[in-house]
Amino acid sequence: MSVFSSVFSFFASLLEPLFATSATAAAIVLFTALVRLALHPLARAAARGQKARVRLAPEMAELRTRHAKDPQRLQKEVMALHTREQVSPLAGCLPSLLQLPAFFLLFHLFSGSQMAGHRLLAAPLGGHWGDALAHGGVLGGPGLVYVVLFAFVAAVATFTYRRAKRDAAVTGGSAGLPAALAGVLPLLSYGTLITVAVVPLAAALYVVTSTFWTAVERAYLYRDAKAATAR
Repeated sequence: MSVFSSVFSFFASLLEPLFATSATAAAIVLFTALVRLALHPLARAAARGQKARVRLAPEMAELRTRHAKDPQRLQKEVMALHTREQVSPLAGCLPSLLQLPAFFLLFHLFSGSQMAGHRLLAAPLGGHWGDALAHGGVLGGPGLVYVVLFAFVAAVATFTYRRAKRDAAVTGGSAGLPAALAGVLPLLSYGTLITVAVVPLAAALYVVTSTFWTAVERAYLYRDAKAATAR
């Protein structure tokens, strides 16, 4: 942890001429972007897998109907189909799972006294939303930083929700998921608002940046999903 702290502090010092007292916050955003850039090949693989699953949905439905009374045979046939089409059911989880070490590293680093004096504008990076409300309220300096973050997260979540609903309409729902679950999943993007409210501001910056990256990345990677489905 101390090695990471020293390296990160040096990285933030390089940004100080541009961002002054918000240099550490800028370093968090840049660090997050670098982590997501490193994971982009996995995101591309996950997108290919998702498109393949959508394409294979009719065959999956046929297998479920054909082997409805034989779960073991159904599982065997599904695995054979995935192997033949080179589709990994876990591919979509890898980018999110591999982000966890970076998130927890930042979370523990910025939860203690090491963040004393480091701020995003008027808000301490080691503080929480509750601290901002206790020192100036919603319209105080720290409170306004959170207002902007909440508004940004809500805008990204709304974009993600609308795109997910549109994609579900195009593909006929999320392949392999019950209709009720498929309808709830797009709403989970709004859960980021709760995360931003409860974690230290430094960790919240990581979450917000990563959420924005995910929205843009998915819009890019799935831009041709409608045309592919139509064919």
